[in-house]
Amino acid sequence: MNFIAHIRRQTSGEWDDPQALEAHLAETAALAAQFAADFDSQQWAYALGMSHDTGKGTAAWQEYIRDKSGFGYDEEASSETVPRKLEHSGPGAKLAEEVWGKGVGRFLAYGIAGHHAGLPDWTGAQSALEFRLQNTTTEKIGAQFKTMLAEVCPQTPPWKLSIKGLDMSLWIRMLFSCLLDADRLNTEGYMDPEKRNVRGTDLSIAELHKQFNGYMKTKTAEALGVSSPQVYQARQQVLADCRAAAAATPGFFSLNVPTGGGKTLSSMAFALAHAEKYGKKRIIYVIPYTSIIEQNAEVFRNIFGADAIVEHHANLDEDDRTLRCRLATENWDAPVIVTTNVQFFESLFAAKTSRCRRVHAIANSVVVLDEAQMLPAGFLEPILETMRLLVEHYRVSFVICTATQPVFEKQQDFPQFPGLPQGSIREIVQDIPALYAALERVKVEFPKDTASAGWQELAEELSGYDQVLCIVSDRKSCRELHAVMPAGTYHLSALMCAQQRSDTIAAIKDKLHKREAVRVISTQLVEAGVDIDFPVVYRAMAGLDSIAQSAGRCNREGKLNAEGKLGKVVVFNGPRQAPAGILRKAAETTARRAPDLDNPLDPREFAHYFSELYWKLNSLDTKNIMGLLKPEPPHLGIQFRSAAQAFQIIDDTSQRTVLIPYGKGEELIALLKAAGRTGTGFETKLLRKLQRYTVSIYTDQFFALQNRGSLEEIMPGIFALNNTVEYDKQIGLLIDETPQDPVDFIV
Repeated sequence: MNFIAHIRRQTSGEWDDPQALEAHLAETAALAAQFAADFDSQQWAYALGMSHDTGKGTAAWQEYIRDKSGFGYDEEASSETVPRKLEHSGPGAKLAEEVWGKGVGRFLAYGIAGHHAGLPDWTGAQSALEFRLQNTTTEKIGAQFKTMLAEVCPQTPPWKLSIKGLDMSLWIRMLFSCLLDADRLNTEGYMDPEKRNVRGTDLSIAELHKQFNGYMKTKTAEALGVSSPQVYQARQQVLADCRAAAAATPGFFSLNVPTGGGKTLSSMAFALAHAEKYGKKRIIYVIPYTSIIEQNAEVFRNIFGADAIVEHHANLDEDDRTLRCRLATENWDAPVIVTTNVQFFESLFAAKTSRCRRVHAIANSVVVLDEAQMLPAGFLEPILETMRLLVEHYRVSFVICTATQPVFEKQQDFPQFPGLPQGSIREIVQDIPALYAALERVKVEFPKDTASAGWQELAEELSGYDQVLCIVSDRKSCRELHAVMPAGTYHLSALMCAQQRSDTIAAIKDKLHKREAVRVISTQLVEAGVDIDFPVVYRAMAGLDSIAQSAGRCNREGKLNAEGKLGKVVVFNGPRQAPAGILRKAAETTARRAPDLDNPLDPREFAHYFSELYWKLNSLDTKNIMGLLKPEPPHLGIQFRSAAQAFQIIDDTSQRTVLIPYGKGEELIALLKAAGRTGTGFETKLLRKLQRYTVSIYTDQFFALQNRGSLEEIMPGIFALNNTVEYDKQIGLLIDETPQDPVDFIV
């Protein structure tokens, strides 16, 4: 029998020559091995590639593919019992164990069994690997495939795998990623060669480094006229330190720079020089907020060009990217990736094929963790353990980049903290105290006692300033304070869709530039990455890192220093505490330490603050990710799927998303509604565009809107606000308000 892997129909309706199964296996294996070279696992990836589709090597599956495609199908000779779907990955996994034994075979069986449906759990359901191995057979797989596998048996793993932590699960996932990408690329090369030819870029790290240096020469000249001389000199020193440190051996680095110290471009300078010197394949810039991503990605595109950058997050507009960039999002095949904490870390703990496919691209790269203090504390133990393994076994260098350096190493006075080994992280900046002194632009004032100020009292105080930003810790407080402020005060919160927030921030920047009066009440969404510069900032009591980030929006460019002044940052006790959980514990930790803080922005204070905060938390692995991914002997049982479901940085189980008819959103919602009726296949593209016109709310708020007829289900599970009265153009979705006149909601 001529075993077939795939069959392609031409646009004319004619069938091309099928892709032979043995050719597909060999080509996939070779490409997977090429990817796995970055972590010395070529033999293993090759074996995985050779075995992944061996379950197609049966007469039943070959009849199935001919039946399914119509190629070479003789209706009269066909058995009527040929199933409409015939699973092949389970038999392939079992064959691997039979040929290679339950050691080597089990390592690879997870990937073989999961290369279509995702990495399975070992036990628990019919989709679990244990059940599938017990309830499948390899008897009808062609003998030549068994002989073929016997000839490619891998030997020992590339290092001694530990079964005490995440070492084995991460290695299996990395191999799985190599297989997925190789399999998809090889299949695409046969099924859609035109698309395959678009992939990739000829730009090298060395070329990008040269472009960057040219850009920085121009940027340096421009910056001299924007910032104060003191700020300019400090940023230049940070840049010089980054370039000098890039020659250090790969591993963990810390870039401890005050907010506004130019760490975005300086960290890129380090990453490019380090990558060029040590042969790293790409730079992955990881950012907590999409608002910062869009800003930084645009900066990098201006430097390197669109084809060098892959911007990967939920708010992307497909029309804004080239086909090459859209394809590169699938496997991060580009020299510079700009993505979110969610995409990066959830991929490292994922089971789904779409997310796992890109994981191998992390090997042999430089990863910049911007605003590293935003890593979720409830997942800090598995995150730090994974980072350690990536450095130790996968040739990754990390740059931990922040103005408020968290504690990531083990602590003598906190022995149970699951941090990196002491001394792992090397500081890039040569003289941190001198840098912070040079960039001292604000004075922070803490409240003299624990008494709370009312919103009206606070509003009167804020109204005494022409330009002032006030940051509170929750959306309700933001709305309540804004309601008692003078007319014309701006409001910023996540109850506004992303497009409205962008429009509002642009208007605020314009007024600041023109030195016009501008008052803003905001949640913490402006604390990181939003490039605004106020002379006065108020901040509700919060974690010390949040206060430092808020201070970064005050006298950012140091212009007040030229007048012999400092910016003013006032911390206050509002009428409402910070939300329960880590935000409240952070605020309580700061309040306890405040009386002893001579300078709350002193970088030495943050180690004490984070040590105390982490000590107060119930767990740094709240979902038992470490336990789920620990291989249980004697079966090497790993719960991949359960861990992936548990590792959700943004827990959306208690929230629902609503489409908002703001600006262009109204037109896009109408188009989506029409596309859903006609089934044009245009829906996915429209949903991408609508990401900027959504608001996430709690489930009870969602049902309140639905019960009063304010939501329309325009597609299954997709809901849009069906009026403009409950969405205010100043403050966003009015979820806590009831309409005064029912006639307003007749549509």
